[in-house]
Amino acid sequence: QVQLVESGGRLVQPGGSLSLSCTASIQRFSDTNIGWYRQAPGKEREFVAAINSDGGSTIYADSMKGRFTISKDNAKNTVYLQMDSLKSEDTAVYYCAASGYFSRIIGVYPIWGQGTQVTVAS
Repeated sequence: QVQLVESGGRLVQPGGSLSLSCTASIQRFSDTNIGWYRQAPGKEREFVAAINSDGGSTIYADSMKGRFTISKDNAKNTVYLQMDSLKSEDTAVYYCAASGYFSRIIGVYPIWGQGTQVTVAS
């Protein structure tokens, strides 16, 4: 059974940093593209970042460029999201998703994790 598990979410102060992990039980993880999305209370789920199967290409939402970094370790079946200079508006549940496509379009991601809560507050 294909499964994605996010971890690393916690309470962090504004200006702080946090690293999220997404570990996949996918047989051909090295052929899989991964996206990170987030959903704040009362808002739609929005794109954060995506990385292609070999980790050589990335896409970021404009508001995350320069603050967030996505990386992929195929040997560990894990994708990371390093988040720096966090703001209160980054507070959300963060989800990772898997797809055969490298895209920011949410509809191409059929496999999702359960999410991890990130709260940015003093």
